[in-house]
Amino acid sequence: MQAVVVAVARNGAHAFSKPVTGSIRLLAGLGVEGDAHLGERVKHRSRVARDPTQPNLRQVHLLHAELLAELAERGFAVQPGAIGENVLTRGLDLLGLPAGTRLRIGAAEIRVTGLRNPCVQLDRFQKGLMAACLDRAPDGSLVRKAGVMGVVLAGGEVRPGDAIEVLLPDGEHHPLQPV
Repeated sequence: MQAVVVAVARNGAHAFSKPVTGSIRLLAGLGVEGDAHLGERVKHRSRVARDPTQPNLRQVHLLHAELLAELAERGFAVQPGAIGENVLTRGLDLLGLPAGTRLRIGAAEIRVTGLRNPCVQLDRFQKGLMAACLDRAPDGSLVRKAGVMGVVLAGGEVRPGDAIEVLLPDGEHHPLQPV
């Protein structure tokens, strides 16, 4: 199955959900044009409070549509953009990508920086959703299923239906960690 963009979303306000739109423009080194998390430095409120000079490793949030289907089977009603993602994908194991993987979507390119760490805002959206976005691996380690974060290496338009090309990093591969 070809990896593809299912939906795109952005929100200029610091709100949990992002309205779905027909396209988004990625800006190199900054993120999603018109999104509250746009910038070279960290924009997430809790991180800004700790250290506003940190680099923004969370310019773009990518989420796999397969998670929405899994959540629906468990009784949650989660639509595209509802839990804050900018790019909803299908046919791509985002969580299994090694750190530093590049994703090419049209002219745009994103470097995956790490996992999104599910937070209590998920429970404020729908009770029990945070626990549903966490799991345990066979070895007992915590599995964070709320998508991945990335930085924009090359700008461009991203639209539903766009193919996603995966460019794995050279050398030894390392699993994603929360960012």
